[in-house]
Amino acid sequence: MATAPITFTAPEGKGLAAGTLGLWGSTVVGLASTAPVYSLVATLGFIVIAVGAQAPIIFVLAFVPMLFIAYAYRELNREIPDCGTTFTWGTKAFGPWVGWMGGWGVAVAGMVVLANLAQISGIYLWALVDGIVGSPQDALLADNALLVTATGVVFIVAMTWVSWRGVEIGERVQNILLGLQYLALAIFIVAALWHFFSGSAPDPTPFEWSWLSPFAIGDWSGFVQAILLALFIYWGWDTTLALNEETKDPRRIPGRAALLTTVILLFTYVAVTIAAMMYAGLGDGPTGLGNEANADDFFIAIKDGLLGPLGWVLVVAVMVSAISSTQTTILPTARGTLAMAAYRALPRRFATVHPRFKTPSFSTLVMGIVAVVYYVGMTLISDSILQDSILSLGLAIAFYYGITGYACVWYFRRELFTSRRNFFYKFLFPLLGALMLTYAFVQSAIDMYNVDYGYTVLFGVGGTFVLGVGALAFGVLLMFLWFLFPRAKSFFRGESLNRDTPVMVRDEPSQYGRSVDGGLT
Repeated sequence: MATAPITFTAPEGKGLAAGTLGLWGSTVVGLASTAPVYSLVATLGFIVIAVGAQAPIIFVLAFVPMLFIAYAYRELNREIPDCGTTFTWGTKAFGPWVGWMGGWGVAVAGMVVLANLAQISGIYLWALVDGIVGSPQDALLADNALLVTATGVVFIVAMTWVSWRGVEIGERVQNILLGLQYLALAIFIVAALWHFFSGSAPDPTPFEWSWLSPFAIGDWSGFVQAILLALFIYWGWDTTLALNEETKDPRRIPGRAALLTTVILLFTYVAVTIAAMMYAGLGDGPTGLGNEANADDFFIAIKDGLLGPLGWVLVVAVMVSAISSTQTTILPTARGTLAMAAYRALPRRFATVHPRFKTPSFSTLVMGIVAVVYYVGMTLISDSILQDSILSLGLAIAFYYGITGYACVWYFRRELFTSRRNFFYKFLFPLLGALMLTYAFVQSAIDMYNVDYGYTVLFGVGGTFVLGVGALAFGVLLMFLWFLFPRAKSFFRGESLNRDTPVMVRDEPSQYGRSVDGGLT
């Protein structure tokens, strides 16, 4: 039986807490989502090993496609301020099949990274305890898989509750957690430079302008590897767009917050990288950034020499960064599934909004439950498979970011050349960003296919490739399964969501009250 077309009245919205966030609150959430401290400590060593002294310019170059895609997000959000972001925009531009897969890409990335963040939170909490109580090397609490996993589950549950409880309490928590992260980074930079200028650094390395020259990079394969690593540590700023329906001005503030977030991250990453290089040097000594043993966490290697008895500050910073990002990662996925359900791309239950807290209650709880099941399940199967699933994260990110860039160009195709502004912001920048991310996707997939990539080999190829591509392919299966349900027909026929469907969001700022952070615009 045919399903009648659905008409949405935009002023009613989806029931989320409109007008809750201002520019500051949105930017804080965007920064917290990227986990800047953890992102740096987990990638800087590998980037230095790949390109040596050119590490700072790598962060600048990786910033470019992120900036270009941020422009695509901004332009689409001005026209369609919907919390479904890539799902909604991809559907309006290319139809239901592409849009659904774009939404799945967001969900996959969130689910996988939550497992990683939970594990890091658990490891660093018990590493901190080990440092305080002085556990013997053969009985470190941080090495106890059961304890770490249980702790990670507790963190997921706690941050799911914060997200379920409301954007307001979430923003207040993030203000504190992000403040602690940047305080730790400021302490790191000041201490590193003080040791350098006082001559007490383990390998004092004077700053050179060539560090910021892309022409000094001699190894192409190392350059590509470093760019791919740096590219994805910017990921997370799009959370500001997923909260567009909960901002004071949904058409303008989220886009501004996204651009501001990427710029702040650029300066953060470059400043910390230069300070670390001046302090620790590029060699393979005990504290050198070129030492492969330090690559997965250079803070641990240098914390005692840098800060002495206050070295625990850096451990706390990484733990706080992971915990903070755990909460903000839940936000965009829950709102994405809310939007998909609102337009009948998922079961109706996912569109449930808490009557008091104005949050996507069912979607948030499901996200937390799925993250716990995935984390515990992968840990029980094999920690190596869990790590490979985390390494495959870049495929999902490049996938849905790329869809967003192409959607911007195609959606605005009739007005791309009507003004200089449209040419750059709706055509050239989004297209270049999408092409760069498409290349990143293909190159990453090729690298991951190699059996030497990652920790496992599955079906005769790299386990990372199988998990990354398999996760996206599983989305295709789920999409076809949902297609078989009668309620899905209106979506896949283009009735419940198409180019002309009004967005389900109240977009008159005058209707909103004062935001939590004072309504800074």
